[in-house]
Amino acid sequence: MSSTSLHQRPLHNPLTDPNPLSPPSSLTSPKPTSFLQSRTTLFLLLSLLVILGVFYPYIQFPQNGLLSYTSKTYSPFESKWRDYSLSKAAAFVAKNNTLIVCIVSEAYLPFLNNWLISIVRQKHHEKVLVIAEDYPTLFKVNERWPGHAVIIPPVLESQAAHKFGSQGFFNFTSRRPRHLLQILELGYNVMYNDVDMVWLADPFPYLEGKHDIYFMDDMAVVKPLNHSHGLPPPGKKGRPYICSCMIYARPTNGAKLIMKKWIEEMQIQPWTRAKKSNDQPAFNWALNKTVAQVDMYLLPQSSFPTGGLYFRNKTWVKETKGMHVLLHNNYIVGFEKKTKRFRDYGLWLVDEYSSESPLGRLD
Repeated sequence: MSSTSLHQRPLHNPLTDPNPLSPPSSLTSPKPTSFLQSRTTLFLLLSLLVILGVFYPYIQFPQNGLLSYTSKTYSPFESKWRDYSLSKAAAFVAKNNTLIVCIVSEAYLPFLNNWLISIVRQKHHEKVLVIAEDYPTLFKVNERWPGHAVIIPPVLESQAAHKFGSQGFFNFTSRRPRHLLQILELGYNVMYNDVDMVWLADPFPYLEGKHDIYFMDDMAVVKPLNHSHGLPPPGKKGRPYICSCMIYARPTNGAKLIMKKWIEEMQIQPWTRAKKSNDQPAFNWALNKTVAQVDMYLLPQSSFPTGGLYFRNKTWVKETKGMHVLLHNNYIVGFEKKTKRFRDYGLWLVDEYSSESPLGRLD
């Protein structure tokens, strides 16, 4: 916003005699009255400063230099959803004390719709809560699917860059553990998904046992079908390679500990131009440092493959046909490239099946 100048009249000096024709001060009021007037003037000035302090945020200085007063007003629809809290949204959406959560900005709405269609087909969409990262997303989702979107302050700029590796992308993903921790603190089970995923089957039967947290591997190296479900050993960088794209957590102390540690690791490794970090390394460091304190479960690779395996290893795909549950469209960067890949594999559902989504067609 360009700076503007404010034209003001010269301040009147309250100590200057306003009437040059008035009698000399010695013939009018005694000295105590002048003292009283000074105190009254000081009180008025202080009152004016207080009033300006209250109303300053609503005062705008237009380019024409004239002072104007504006107060932002919202429609009843906007006000309702701006005041919609996470606790209210979770209570409204949760089924069997469980939420399916995604975090979305306006740029990702087509992927949100595609992901939703795949969940509708597994009959789990009613427990989906969209955490909007900007107001256009909040309003658009709640206009078409009331109550299924919430915004958690502070709000990011809707025009923030979300290209992988950018600071905007870091700011966007770094809020994830805080959002998940808040939901866990409210006492809900929570499944988190990136919206560049597609459900091919119901994942809930695969959440065996009562572990604190469940996740999927991000390595494209083929594992045996009966691989271990414990946290994989650290790789060359000293940490494992778990994908933060799909997480299921129960409201246990162990799951909360991981979220808190994840937040700490994000603070230790902030984004810089030299080191364009994202949230996933911090998540892996958090897992690695809490493995002795938390009950973790690695989901089967045959059912929860990374994009680097599913989209690049046709032999493996044939060998595991019928086992796939969730697919992640990663190991590729850019909206256009991800969309094309989904189309090539018949997984870009919004082209023909947008009517199945609770949001309908988004143009």
